Amino acid sequence: MTPWIDTHCHLDAQEFNADRQAMRARAAASNVAHCVIPAVCAANFSAVRALAHAFGDSYALGIHPMYVEQAADSDLPLLDAQLQAHAADPRLVACGEIGLDLFIPALRSGALLERQERFYAAQLRLARKHALPLILHVRRSADQLLRQLRKYAPGHGWSGIAHAFNGSEQQATAFVELGFKLGFGGAVSFERALQLRRLVRALPLSAIVLETDAPDMPPQWLYRSAAQRCAGEAQARNEPAELPAIARHVAALRGISEAALAEATRANACAALPKLGALLG
Repeated sequence: MTPWIDTHCHLDAQEFNADRQAMRARAAASNVAHCVIPAVCAANFSAVRALAHAFGDSYALGIHPMYVEQAADSDLPLLDAQLQAHAADPRLVACGEIGLDLFIPALRSGALLERQERFYAAQLRLARKHALPLILHVRRSADQLLRQLRKYAPGHGWSGIAHAFNGSEQQATAFVELGFKLGFGGAVSFERALQLRRLVRALPLSAIVLETDAPDMPPQWLYRSAAQRCAGEAQARNEPAELPAIARHVAALRGISEAALAEATRANACAALPKLGALLG
């Protein structure tokens, strides 16, 4: 069967420090052939690049909206310089993870919202300058992201991935029309995620890519409620090896075979991040 691609996985996270090599080997043994590793701040630019080269994966460089508070203004010209310095690196496939986070109360008003918006707009300009696709953080911010995407769209339009998408069908259509694919992960495994599961059924298959967001966004079988955690039950860490099980839920929701989903989502990932095609052969 066509190997799976995890289009969003934070392999550099400290949760993997004890067994990173073994964790990536488990993913490979589960037919997860490739992971896209997005940076979240300037401090991990080198780490994601090194891991992508070590494991035969790919990476993206950007400043996550949840990290803009501690980011220095000088991190934006540093990002510009890094995108230029590594422009010829075939494993640098996108500018990301960038975007806006309007879920966390402290981030959605005042100076921090203004700072998020400034960093987002600056990184859109950098992505356009360096002709790179985008990996977008979309958490209760779809309309605001779309507004800026339309403002800064290059002449040929955007490409990239709206990661962990959980907006409306109308918002989904707007992202797709701008050139994006939509990333779905462990959240689709929750039976109560009714709107998200309806969206997975309704979207064109050509709009969907798969992701784990490991070590975050655990699927239902790894999730522990706050009460369970208080009772001492540990929440299992999400890993890219969980992607095939997540894919089974997506395939079942759409009424297609896992093989058909693997083939389609691989093609979609390569369309969203064009340099992937050469890496995957």
